[in-house]
Amino acid sequence: MSEMKSLAKDTAIYGLSSIIGKFLNYLLVPLYTYALARTADYGIVTNLYAWTALLLVILTYGMETGFFRFANREDYDAKSVYKTAYFTLFCTSALFALLVIVFRHPIANVLGYADHSEFVAMMFATVAVDAFACIPFAYLRYQKRPIRFAILKLLFVLLNIGFNLLFLVVLGKNDVFYVFLSNILATTIQTLCLLPMTMPKGGHFDGKVLRDMLRYSLPLLILGVAGIMNQTLDRILFPYLYTGADAQAQLGIYGACFKVAMVMMMFTQAFRYAYEPFVFAKHKDRQSVEAYADAMKYYIIFSYLILLGVIFYLDIFRYIVASAYWEGLKIVPVVLWTYVFQGIYFNLSFWYKLTDETKWGAYFSLIGLAITLVLQIVGVPLIGYWASCGSSLVCYFVIMLLSYFIGQKKAPIPYDLKRIGIYTSLTLGLLAVYYALRLYYISNMWVLMAIGTVLLGIYLVVLTRKDFPIQDVLRNRRNNGSGR
Repeated sequence: MSEMKSLAKDTAIYGLSSIIGKFLNYLLVPLYTYALARTADYGIVTNLYAWTALLLVILTYGMETGFFRFANREDYDAKSVYKTAYFTLFCTSALFALLVIVFRHPIANVLGYADHSEFVAMMFATVAVDAFACIPFAYLRYQKRPIRFAILKLLFVLLNIGFNLLFLVVLGKNDVFYVFLSNILATTIQTLCLLPMTMPKGGHFDGKVLRDMLRYSLPLLILGVAGIMNQTLDRILFPYLYTGADAQAQLGIYGACFKVAMVMMMFTQAFRYAYEPFVFAKHKDRQSVEAYADAMKYYIIFSYLILLGVIFYLDIFRYIVASAYWEGLKIVPVVLWTYVFQGIYFNLSFWYKLTDETKWGAYFSLIGLAITLVLQIVGVPLIGYWASCGSSLVCYFVIMLLSYFIGQKKAPIPYDLKRIGIYTSLTLGLLAVYYALRLYYISNMWVLMAIGTVLLGIYLVVLTRKDFPIQDVLRNRRNNGSGR
């Protein structure tokens, strides 16, 4: 139980910074949709950010997870592991940034931005800095310094928002260029603040450690590339697959509405920041499988809570984007379910990381990538961005099931399937009631939100009675207080 309390504490700190940061970034979405002249302009932002997400995975090549794995092993010196990863990523990131600057024009031509090579240079140089910074940030997590981690992450968000407001609002520079300029300025300042507190001290650069880390991490690169392509390929390929003349405009609508569902991604990301170091550290404990099972159960329970909240109050969440983008809001429930499956798959994935059989992660990701590619190539020309979000949903649902069934044979974990099934059935039932009323009987926004509030209350009642009894929480708090 103490392990779960520690996990919850770290999740709260990481989650607070993530939630606040993502919420503040929400403010950029209406700013962009109102300040930028066309929905197509936001389509450019959506497309290039998707490319940078893919490049970030390639440039880190699994070294973050490799660092956690080897830093927690007793037969390796943690300081040498960190120094080796630190300088290796510095060299590869610097080389990439140099190549991008030198070859920015041909790269821009390939991506379809021949007249704006500066967009490509700024964004790809930014991702090189981010790739290097991932190891210092991982070191803060390894040292269990979530407050420093959170402050630095929020610093970037505040700087990015500040620069965007300066350029787009104060100076009236309503051009996509200033969106990317704000990003690179904020990233550079954040990294300069990060480096003094994370410089390697002690240990040495070890070629053997590097070879061992690469042997472990490179399969994760395949996994990571395929995985991030499952997440971003829709926004990368859309301009090439969509047959209409307004491809960038449709991509802008799709990208903006995707942001509405990001609250689910916030929770998934916050959970991951705390869970990954926790799992590798607790692997030494033979009883850890029960902790993994509990973590999965609580992740699913709270994911459903967030999903219901966003769907029931979507008539409020829609104001995150300008009205020109509202036609795409119907995809939000699909995206939310995708995030749920993605988070479950992430939790399931630890069986092959902990058994050093990372090849299975690569297999699953490649299967998911094949599903995503086929569905998008076939579907986008016919139904546009509905095929984009639908392909991600099918992809994660399939690889989630594959990971579960194979994992239970390789490294069985006693997941509480009965309780998970109860909450899944409850969630689907509440959604069925809500949509039946919305589609056939009620059209008033306020009445629908009142009904949604009642349905959400039902879920919370079940939650507090079955898994989080309020009286037990209060009793524990009183006992802890009297113990002091």
